Amino acid sequence: MKKLKWGIIGGGYGSQIGPAHRLGAGLDGLFDFTAGALDHRPEEGIRYGKSLGLGNRAYGSWQDMLTSEQAQAHPVDLVTVATPNSTHFEITKAFLEGGFHVLCEKPMTMTVAQGEEIVKVSRATGKICAVNYGYSGYSLVRHMKAMVARGDIGKVRLVNTEFSHGHHADATDANNPRVRWRYDPAQAGVSAQFADCGIHALHMASFVTGQEVTKLSADTVSCIDVRELEDDAMINFRMDGGTVGRLWTSSIAIGRQHGLGIQVFGEKGGLRWSQEHPNQLFYMPLGERLQVIERGEDNLSPEADRTTRVTVGHAEGMPLAFANIYTDLAEAIHARNEGRAIDPAADLYPRAEDGLRSMAAVFAVAQSGKKDGAWLDARPPMFKK
Repeated sequence: MKKLKWGIIGGGYGSQIGPAHRLGAGLDGLFDFTAGALDHRPEEGIRYGKSLGLGNRAYGSWQDMLTSEQAQAHPVDLVTVATPNSTHFEITKAFLEGGFHVLCEKPMTMTVAQGEEIVKVSRATGKICAVNYGYSGYSLVRHMKAMVARGDIGKVRLVNTEFSHGHHADATDANNPRVRWRYDPAQAGVSAQFADCGIHALHMASFVTGQEVTKLSADTVSCIDVRELEDDAMINFRMDGGTVGRLWTSSIAIGRQHGLGIQVFGEKGGLRWSQEHPNQLFYMPLGERLQVIERGEDNLSPEADRTTRVTVGHAEGMPLAFANIYTDLAEAIHARNEGRAIDPAADLYPRAEDGLRSMAAVFAVAQSGKKDGAWLDARPPMFKK
């Protein structure tokens, strides 16, 4: 299969997310790292890009990258947007309209209206707009989804999901600039912890169950008093297939490290998975003994088999989950270029529509929290019609 060309905006020297994207995009040999605008400081971005081998396709700004790549005989096929949240909308929209497929870091936008516009632009241009809910790339998460879809646990009654950590629990650290901005409405928007971590848990619930959230009720609180935005939230929600949902997210849960996990309970069984122990999926059929499904073992689903690289018993981590999103996108781009159907086992990457639903949920959580947990419609306006 012909290699595709890949570029990234953001993710420069010292970035937390940049290396994960470079590893993910390059792991399976499906993409060549070809172009990048890696830093908001033009000279630094060019210098770092050249150190990574980009040569004259290391750019000083995303605007330069857009116009220069459009003029290339062989421009990049996919652009990843890994810049600060407030810039996602402008950059993603510009590259979609410029003729490029885009993978945008979450949150896709800062408002629901912006999210709806991105969905419309993606549909109008025919260009893929994916959103990096990268934890949906884990092999056993995909097997979990396949088990639910084929009815192994029967009709889903309840989903319980969480994403909680304790890394912002020190009140004496509240004025640290690297922490403070997350709880400042001027920089973070209407939500802190839910917008940062909770939407991963909410997307995981929809991804695994195949259902979308229709309404929710939220209890939000700032446990550290000086914070304007929430550092802990509990959300009850309902899904369009009748499933009841519970979600907890926190940044003050001392003792929690990463804390992303999901449990799904159906009429005939239950499933449980945790991101900190990604190689095991726990399955309890009704009236039987607990079973432990190991990543990489024989006779798993095509979705799981396609996204495992390392033999059973060895750990696969977050960069490999990201790599599975990139393999999905490579297959999707090749399928479009060749005029054929995408492999169903690869048709799992999160779309712009998922990013839009997440943003609608963020605003619903913020409003519900201010209204003592009032139940509110969590759907974007364009999906209510």
